[in-house]
Amino acid sequence: MTKDDVLALLQEREGDYLSGEELARGLSLSRTAVWKAIGQLRAEGYPIESVTRRGYRLLPGGDVLSADGVMKHLRHRELRIEVFPSVGSTNTVLKTLAEQGEAAGCVVIAGEQTAGRGRMGRSFYSPAGSGLYMSVLYRPSSPAADAVRITACAAVAVAGTIEELSGRQAQIKWVNDVLVDGKKVCGILTEASLDCESGMFRHLIVGIGVNTAVPDGDFPEALRGVAGSAFGPAPVPQLRCRLAAGILDRLTDFMEDPGSERCFEAYRARSVVLGKRVTLLSPGREPAEAEVLGLERDYSLRVRLGDGSETRVSSGEVSVRPATDPLTF
Repeated sequence: MTKDDVLALLQEREGDYLSGEELARGLSLSRTAVWKAIGQLRAEGYPIESVTRRGYRLLPGGDVLSADGVMKHLRHRELRIEVFPSVGSTNTVLKTLAEQGEAAGCVVIAGEQTAGRGRMGRSFYSPAGSGLYMSVLYRPSSPAADAVRITACAAVAVAGTIEELSGRQAQIKWVNDVLVDGKKVCGILTEASLDCESGMFRHLIVGIGVNTAVPDGDFPEALRGVAGSAFGPAPVPQLRCRLAAGILDRLTDFMEDPGSERCFEAYRARSVVLGKRVTLLSPGREPAEAEVLGLERDYSLRVRLGDGSETRVSSGEVSVRPATDPLTF
């Protein structure tokens, strides 16, 4: 596409001026075609400056999502990136591609989801301009039990990238919510297709949604006090492209051994539930109060219940109770 070709040249020489004649000659286009492409890119939000007798240049900064922008910061060049302005759900788009035979390593990224999905059938608020929403396709040759480990690795990948780009501490609330300043800034939804006979994956999709800014007009009332932004008000140049690349690079590294000690220790170090009073929440069951004693290598929680017995919890969710709120067994 003409627009993408012009963008690629401007990104290659980011900060430098390229005259309309240079762009036209380099891409075998007319000056009019270049001018129209520049207009389209500006309409999409790319900060392009034009100066008479100097030409055009792509200014540093901005937060436009593009495949080329992600690839520019990506170490794992074998990944294939597709970026859409808006989709219903990145997981749903990628599931369709997976069922059509798409190979592992395909990544679908969107600037908005109109039907974003979270865990336990919840919706995931995914407005335009204030978040990164992406899904990654894997075809691991491992048993279904690895899904929890892979999800945990995704949480560590998100937390580590947020810390690198923002300088803020990121924590993890079991199983896979990433928190900054005590508020949820990321949700992860892992979905798999299994071969029932072998118990192995046909494919596995890791969906990741990160709040990169507070939406215009704030979060919906039901989410206020719970949801937050991973980043402060100070602009971070090319934030969502860099965020996507950092998460993908870290997660791809972890996928070489999802059960690695490195990922487990990084997860445990960021846990906000270890040693805490919590309420265990499971569909179809009454909430139960417990104390978290430890994290097992399969990422299940070891807890002490009200009758003094100890057990492991491997599904559901937890709500962290205030430190001043005593357990009422």
